Amino acid sequence: MTFLTHLACSKCAVRYPSGEIHNLCTACGEPLLVYYDLDRARQSLARNAMKQGPHSMWRYQSLLPVSRKESIVSLGEGMTPLIPTPRLGKRLGASNLYLKDEGLNPTGTFKARGLSCAISMAKELGIRRLAIPSAGNAAGALAAYAAAAGMEAHIFMPRDVPAANFIECKMYGADVTLVDGLISDCARMVAERAPAEGWFDVSTLKEPYRIEGKKTMGLELAEQMDWTLPDAIFYPTGGGVGIIGMWKAFAELEKLGWIGEARPKMIAVQAGGCQPVVQAFERGLDRAEFWSNATTLASGLRVPKPLGDFLILEAVRSSGGTCLAVTDQELLDAGLLLAQSEGLFVAPEGAACIAALEKLLQGGFLQQDQSIVIYNTGSGLKYLESYGTRFDMEEAIESRLGGLVLPR
Repeated sequence: MTFLTHLACSKCAVRYPSGEIHNLCTACGEPLLVYYDLDRARQSLARNAMKQGPHSMWRYQSLLPVSRKESIVSLGEGMTPLIPTPRLGKRLGASNLYLKDEGLNPTGTFKARGLSCAISMAKELGIRRLAIPSAGNAAGALAAYAAAAGMEAHIFMPRDVPAANFIECKMYGADVTLVDGLISDCARMVAERAPAEGWFDVSTLKEPYRIEGKKTMGLELAEQMDWTLPDAIFYPTGGGVGIIGMWKAFAELEKLGWIGEARPKMIAVQAGGCQPVVQAFERGLDRAEFWSNATTLASGLRVPKPLGDFLILEAVRSSGGTCLAVTDQELLDAGLLLAQSEGLFVAPEGAACIAALEKLLQGGFLQQDQSIVIYNTGSGLKYLESYGTRFDMEEAIESRLGGLVLPR
C-alpha cells in the first residue's frame, strides 16, 4: 500500500517514527516531511502502471503515506486536466502554454488534495476532532472531508472571506468562527485553543500530510506530459505548499528513475498587497518577514508569513526560478483575458500567474517557445465578490431595457 518509512524535520533532520501523531518538530519547531523507501519502490513500481489506478490522486497511493486502503477518504480529487491555451498564448507571446485547472477538484480548489490525504491519515491514526485556520478554501475542504469521514471540523476564518467559503463550511456541518483579522490571527486562536479543546491542528505545514496530497500535482503533471517536465511552472503562492510539494515530488520521481534531473523554473506569484516571499527573494533572505496590513482581492494570497517560506525560497532558487508580485487590477484583468480567450473562469490567484507570465515574457526571463504550465488553484465561481467589482448588474439591466429604471 505504501513505501512510507519515517518522518524527519525539514530543518534539523531529526527523525520521527511513522504510525504516530505528529505536528511540528519538537526539537526546533519546523515542519516535518514524509520519507519513503524509494530504492525498494523503484524495484516494485512501474510508472506506466499508474494508468491502471483510479482516476484520482490515489493512483499514486504507493507514494502516499496511508497504509490501509480502508483509511482513504476520497471524493474523487486529482487528475485535473492539463489544458492547452493557444489563444491566450498567442496574445501573450507564449507558443507552448498550458493551464492545470485545479478548480475542477471537489470543493472547487486544489485544497481538496491536501485535506484528502490529511483526513485519511487522521482516520488511520484515530484522530476525530480537527481544527484549521484558513483564508477560505482549505476550510471548505476540511469541512467536506471531515463530513465524509464522520469527524468534527472546527474552522477559523477572517470575517471577510468569500461568502462561498463560509456557506460551504456551514453546509458540511462544520463549527465556524469568523475572526476580525487575517489568517495569522486565526492561526493564533487555533494554537491557543487546540490543547484544551482536544483538537488536532491541521494548519498548513503544522501537520506533515497535507503536503503529500499537494505533491500529487507534480506527479500528475509528469504523467500528463509523458514524464518530461515543462520549462517553467507558475504557482500562486500564499502558504506555498504547492511549490514545496511539487519540488518534493520531482525529487522522488528522479530517485524512482521516472524522470531525469532537469527541473522547471519554479515561479512563485504573490499579490502586490501581500508579498513577503517576493521581498525575501529580492533581498536574498532565507526567511520572509511578516507582511503588515496585508490586503488583496485574491484571498488565498493574503498570507502575511508562510511557515514554509524557507522551503519555497529553496525550491525557487534551486530551479533558477523567480518570485514576483502583481496588483489586484492586473490579476483581475488577466482573469478576464483568460475567460474571454479560452472560456476558463479561474480564481484570482490563478489569474495572478497569467499577469506574472506576461511580465516575464516581456522582460525576457522566459522565451516564446518554452513549455510553460500555469497552475490555477480554484474555480472563479468561488470569487464572485472579487470579480463582481468589475461589473454592474443594474447597469446591464437598464441598458437592456433602453435606459428604463425599474422600480425598487
